[in-house]
Amino acid sequence: MDLSVVIPLYNEEGSLRELNEKLTKVLAKLNLSYEILYIDDGSRDKSAEILNEIATQDQHVRLIAHKRNFGKSTALAVAFSKVNGKLVITMDADLQDDPEEIPRFIEYINTGYDLVSGWKQNRQDPFVKVLSSKIFNFTVAFLSGLKIHDFNCGFKIYRQTVVKNIEVYGELHRFLPFLAHQQGFKVGEIKIKHHARQFGESKYGHLGLRRLSNYILDPINVVFITRYQKKPAHFFGNLGLISFALGILISLYLTVLWFMGEGIGNRPLLFLGILLIIIGIQLVSMGFLGELIVKENLSKDKDEYIKK
Repeated sequence: MDLSVVIPLYNEEGSLRELNEKLTKVLAKLNLSYEILYIDDGSRDKSAEILNEIATQDQHVRLIAHKRNFGKSTALAVAFSKVNGKLVITMDADLQDDPEEIPRFIEYINTGYDLVSGWKQNRQDPFVKVLSSKIFNFTVAFLSGLKIHDFNCGFKIYRQTVVKNIEVYGELHRFLPFLAHQQGFKVGEIKIKHHARQFGESKYGHLGLRRLSNYILDPINVVFITRYQKKPAHFFGNLGLISFALGILISLYLTVLWFMGEGIGNRPLLFLGILLIIIGIQLVSMGFLGELIVKENLSKDKDEYIKK
């Protein structure tokens, strides 16, 4: 199989027939063997019914239906375990991604990339959603060191070896370029057309406000699990040493005041200094415990480090 197109969806009954028609028209021109894999993530509308009908009429279409809504990361993880294509394209089902961009993705990845992410430079979404996304992308680029503009764009193309070697869970679908980059894969980006939503509404709410909490926590989380997964002492230890050092400095300052005859027993600063020292010791200890757990569970398969 040359190409797999993966489309996770939830309650998108209004767009599915038009999307499949446009996809088929584009893919038929490529002269490649292909499959279209829809992942129905527990839709409550007629999405599954429509897709079953499409699948019976088109041998290229496959449908996987979840028992309930597990989230986009789980949908992608399931799809990645089932795809057959040497190249894998992911896109959303809401018709905001344009299937006409697929040939450009294929052309670009064949210049030497392992993953190419779309960049919705002229994004057709409400202002608050656009603004929050820009803040998110800036934060992730700053923390990760990977300089692309749109981590969260669902329109991407991968080589099969990438999707078979990255683990997607929780909310990690937003960080797939970074996860691939951390494993040594070459990541690129192209500008793509983005259309306004025609049917239904965003699954994150009209303004995208429901994911603001994720935008705050997820960048920190993903940097931690990628950079410090096998060296937790460096993460907790550094925080612990900073806390311990501040506590010691405060204690030394109060000690000097005590020698000068000032009373320090009821000063809040004294309790802060003691608290920082205790927290510092706990964080350093937590880091050492983490190192012991990592050593105990370290993979014996060293092939994961070898370029394939």
